[in-house]
Amino acid sequence: MIRHYSARDFDWVLLGITMAITVLGLLEIYSATRNTPWREAYVRQIVWIGLGLILLWVFSAVDYNILIRHALAFYAIAVALLLVIMFFGQVIGGARRWLPLPGGTTLQVSEFVKVVLVLLMARFFSDLHPERVSVKNLLKIAGLFAVPMFLVARQPDLSTALSFSPILFMGVFVAGLRWKYVLVLVLAGALLVPLAWQYLQPYQKERLITFMDPERDPRGSGYQPIQSKIAVGAGGIWGSGFSRGSQTQLRFLPVPHTDFIFSAYAEETGFVGVTLVLALYLAMLMKIAGNAQTSADSAGMYICMGVGALVLFHLLVNVGMVIGRMPVTGLPLPLMSYGGSNLLATFMLLGLVNNVRLRRFTN
Repeated sequence: MIRHYSARDFDWVLLGITMAITVLGLLEIYSATRNTPWREAYVRQIVWIGLGLILLWVFSAVDYNILIRHALAFYAIAVALLLVIMFFGQVIGGARRWLPLPGGTTLQVSEFVKVVLVLLMARFFSDLHPERVSVKNLLKIAGLFAVPMFLVARQPDLSTALSFSPILFMGVFVAGLRWKYVLVLVLAGALLVPLAWQYLQPYQKERLITFMDPERDPRGSGYQPIQSKIAVGAGGIWGSGFSRGSQTQLRFLPVPHTDFIFSAYAEETGFVGVTLVLALYLAMLMKIAGNAQTSADSAGMYICMGVGALVLFHLLVNVGMVIGRMPVTGLPLPLMSYGGSNLLATFMLLGLVNNVRLRRFTN
């Protein structure tokens, strides 16, 4: 059901922060792709931003309790679409991750699965009694998350599959997980590392080896991480200036408008620009946490905390990657990296956060 609320109830501060980060990303996409085959990327990004704002309004307007009640149905649809992708998805760059749409457009379904998993997590934990999470409940929700994680990892897209885990961990943490369970999970994870290594794709193993020693293959697998760090360092305090970054404009930094957009941004805006955008992300996370605190019910609180965990995970992994503190992954920087699927999913998630705020006095 859609209800009308006063404009003052809308989280204009969160929207302002969102648009500020989005505009900075749009300007950097334009700068980084000038005189390249991707020079029209910023035009497409503007279209995605427009669609994203519409989705933000929709996901703000429809009562989140209705969405949560249908979380299992959304989950079933998401899993079905992932199965369709596995057999009939469009192959790009050796990976089968995209659902082809009319007009030559593609959507990465796994990005929208994050929205479904936030709703599923909120429904699962809000339905539990106040007691701490039991092993049975932990295994149940872990099993539900494991299915889409497995299907996405098979695409192969391990980084996106792993990005589902912060949603689950945040739900378990907020619900109250006993420390002995944490110890068991840590030990189990440590024991599974050697086994997991055997199932990694060759390029994934190479990324991990390169992370440990990027200089071992500076012209091959180590090239992008090395050039990224050079670009970040070249920015200095004030940056090289708009469209004046040597690493970016001379194409030493490959495809700088997607996963490595933070490198290009840091080179052109320097320490000052990096501080600005990180402050905006911090402000966004604080607003999300604030909306969780003022939520009218536990379901709204779980939604906000799940969204916050996901945004923070993407931020830490992407920024850590471009400065050489994390292995190279395919995780985009929310709202800044070029790409429609992640951008639309992020606007949907932020719409859910605003949804919780709008109904903080009505549920």
